[in-house]
Amino acid sequence: MKISNNWLKDFIKTDIKTERIGEFLTDIGLEVEGIEKFESIKGSLEGIVVGKVLTCEKHPNADKLNKTTVDIGTGKILNIVCGAPNVAEGQTVPVAVIGTKIYSKDGAFFEIKEAKIRGEVSQGMICAEDELGLSEDHGGIMVLDETKFEVGKKFAEYFDLSNDEVFEIGLTPNRTDAMSHYGVARDLFAYLSTNQQKSEFNKVSSEVLNNEGSHNFSLEVENTDLTPRYIGAVIENVKVAESPAWLKNRLKAIGLSPINNVVDITNYVLHGFGQPLHAFDADKIVGKKVKVGTVAEGTKFTTLDGVERTLNGSEIIIKDGDDTPLCIAGVFGGLNSGVSADTNTIFLESAYFNPIAVRKAAKFHGLNTDASFRFERGVDPNITRTALTHAVKLISELAEGKLVGEILEEYPNKIKDHYVIIRFSKIEQILGTKIHREKVKEILKALDIQVLNEIQNGFEVSVPAYRADVTREIDIIEELLRIYGYNKIDAPQKISFTPVKLNAKDQDELENSWARTLQSLGFNEVMNNSLTSVKDETDAVRLLNPLSGDLAFMRKSLLEGLLQNALYNINRKNQDIKFFEFGKIYHKREKYQERKQLAILVSGREVAENWLQPKSKTDFYNLKAYVKVLLEKLAIDYQEIASSDERFSDALEYNTNGETIVRIGKVAPQMLKDFDIDQECFYAEIELELAQKLRSENTLQFKDIPKFNKIRRDLALLIDKNVNYQDLYQTARNNKSPFIKNINLFDVYEGKNLPEGKKSYAMSFELLNEEKTLEEKEIALVMDSLVKAFQKEFNAELRS
Repeated sequence: MKISNNWLKDFIKTDIKTERIGEFLTDIGLEVEGIEKFESIKGSLEGIVVGKVLTCEKHPNADKLNKTTVDIGTGKILNIVCGAPNVAEGQTVPVAVIGTKIYSKDGAFFEIKEAKIRGEVSQGMICAEDELGLSEDHGGIMVLDETKFEVGKKFAEYFDLSNDEVFEIGLTPNRTDAMSHYGVARDLFAYLSTNQQKSEFNKVSSEVLNNEGSHNFSLEVENTDLTPRYIGAVIENVKVAESPAWLKNRLKAIGLSPINNVVDITNYVLHGFGQPLHAFDADKIVGKKVKVGTVAEGTKFTTLDGVERTLNGSEIIIKDGDDTPLCIAGVFGGLNSGVSADTNTIFLESAYFNPIAVRKAAKFHGLNTDASFRFERGVDPNITRTALTHAVKLISELAEGKLVGEILEEYPNKIKDHYVIIRFSKIEQILGTKIHREKVKEILKALDIQVLNEIQNGFEVSVPAYRADVTREIDIIEELLRIYGYNKIDAPQKISFTPVKLNAKDQDELENSWARTLQSLGFNEVMNNSLTSVKDETDAVRLLNPLSGDLAFMRKSLLEGLLQNALYNINRKNQDIKFFEFGKIYHKREKYQERKQLAILVSGREVAENWLQPKSKTDFYNLKAYVKVLLEKLAIDYQEIASSDERFSDALEYNTNGETIVRIGKVAPQMLKDFDIDQECFYAEIELELAQKLRSENTLQFKDIPKFNKIRRDLALLIDKNVNYQDLYQTARNNKSPFIKNINLFDVYEGKNLPEGKKSYAMSFELLNEEKTLEEKEIALVMDSLVKAFQKEFNAELRS
């Protein structure tokens, strides 16, 4: 938000320097992100003087140039070479003397220097209007009226120039009270007046207006919940024209383009007082009746930007006597009822609309205007008439308009101030320091918060309605701290806290444990937005009031966010990716579902390139190893089965008791292409709630290292190609022998010297009897039972 320092001084008088004011505003929460200089004409015509052309003759060495002599009132006659076709002897002209900077539109400039042009000395420049920033005209030099312009005078003295300093304030959405110059001045005065800084505040009130005659307009508000307050004034004999320089400069300083005097006045009041206004061409209001309500869903309405919009039936609509829409209230006006150059009579609106209704309308139609920005956050309901009367006065002064008849108003139920009780003990507890009760009263008074009653340990107060964000005791304490000064609160010498010990029943403890494990393995944690866009809306949870099209849905998977993280890093030459994220995913099926997952993404190299191991590309099995490290902490048995998932080209699931706890996959090429990623990525997701449930049911137990040695035996099996290792592994696990402790696949071979359709798996088995050394006959029994099981179930053959 831009705030003009000159404009601010209309409401607050102080000698404090601009930079210091910026510091004070930042201290009270209106953070000043920068201060920019504004000049209504770049360079402020510095160095431009009024001169008179004494002689003018053709340049001896150039057909299109003229050699002139010019008097600028200093006694010294300047020789100036000029290329303008309209330069002539006797003209009064603006002259840029040596040292003057001439600015272009983009802010670049060149400096006037004494030079030789085709052999002739030139000691200045006779200027055209566009070179001075006065217009776009470059048809020739600017010829002045000699009866109005005196030779030797500074050219700037004949223009209403404005030099200003503009604050760029990073305003938080809750501070609706400060969305205007008046609001900022009011807040600044509260700080200055309670901190011994000299200042005066000009509190505004409604202007006393003189009206003439009468009008036959009427007003009807159909729903006072949607429109608690509505005021309208009829102004005749309006002359729509260009605004005066001072008004245009005020608007230009804060980045607005002047349009005409009527529209500029409404913008001036909007940014001055924070109250949006809207001017209708009164002659286009059928039946001379203004109705405020809703219209049927599907009604077509063309807004000021020329776009035809379909209304949804919930918008607050300003209508005429035939219920024809004139304006989407608080958001955007209509094309057919707006003020034009031919407008003679206007109906001027000032209102307080329901913030929720305005916000929904603005979001639905994708419109974000200065008016909707304020209305949807809640404007001051008590400044509505004040803003209108100030606008009417300006229209009478600048557009010759005459207020006719009485001002129309509907305000059946006055919006009340907020009643709050504040306690001194709570103030001290929150701030960590004691503020004298008289100081508290002084600050409250400066903030327009009225003390209704003094109670034993605090105050009963009434908060003005324009502070829509101050409704609780804690809000008032925050206000006290803002104005009292954060810097006055001493930092404590020590900080006390009680550490909380988490146990196995806490999911946070599991997440912390897994996070530490992954970090020790070289992973980095990321956190992504839960709001996203989706290509496939099936099962997706859509927001009712999305901030934008890119943030319209709750995410269905953590994968997309991690791929975005990966792309960001890959584009910056960080191609070795190890990311994990704890987050929730959302689906709409028979009912809304919300699940928390741990997601892991790996890509690039497993180990950085070095002389011993130049290449080590990460793969599916690296990811499986990381997942197994995490699952070991759950002390559970699980089955590994192949699965199908459109996100993956190859995928596995780990199931336990019929529930899927882990999904692992190689990200599908098409998905990588959609994200412009040109290297393989591997992804796993673990269901956190299920993991925590299983962890609570299964406790890890410590066992001593066995006293007796493990015995290893290997089997080389010739099997059909369609047999998976998981099938062999599960068969071995189902063996009744208690001695089998570990099973591993250490070699796979397919190709030459094997029968067609066959492959070879070499498996190792570690056997252990924890009570004695295994005898060879016991080992043989176990191995024989394994071989028979493989032969029976898979028709396996032993290879020698």
